[in-house]
Amino acid sequence: MPKSNLTTLCYLEKDGKYLMMHRVKKEHDINKDKWVGIGGHFEADESPEECLLREAREETGLTLANYKLRGIVTFISDRWQTEYMFLYTATEWEGQLADCNEGTLEWIEKSKVYDLPLWEGDKIFFRLMEENHPYFSLKLRYVGEDLVEKVLDGKAL
Repeated sequence: MPKSNLTTLCYLEKDGKYLMMHRVKKEHDINKDKWVGIGGHFEADESPEECLLREAREETGLTLANYKLRGIVTFISDRWQTEYMFLYTATEWEGQLADCNEGTLEWIEKSKVYDLPLWEGDKIFFRLMEENHPYFSLKLRYVGEDLVEKVLDGKAL
């Protein structure tokens, strides 16, 4: 069965930092060498919250206790199927942070996030989250690594 094109992406927040994953461990990873949040593809019949909680447990060992849906990102590329990412932040969890088999987890100062190798469009949603922008819909279209279209709540940026 092909992977779902519905995904979750979550950034845990603590002490002015985000928990980020440096994607260095998987072969054929579209995010290879990039820094991203935690998350992944929906499994059959999962809700966004069920996917979020399962992926958080699988990738970090943590059980999220307080999380918020910040927006949806429509991620379009000439290299793979369009993905619809439910973007969350989380501020409370239980358990101990565990190693992840998909990348290296690290707490990164929010101000230093922009210096990391990121998808260009990720910088847009980091700013929206920093500004406490209300729930948003962000469409990002890539050709290769180049961001060629940005649309926020239906309006071109």
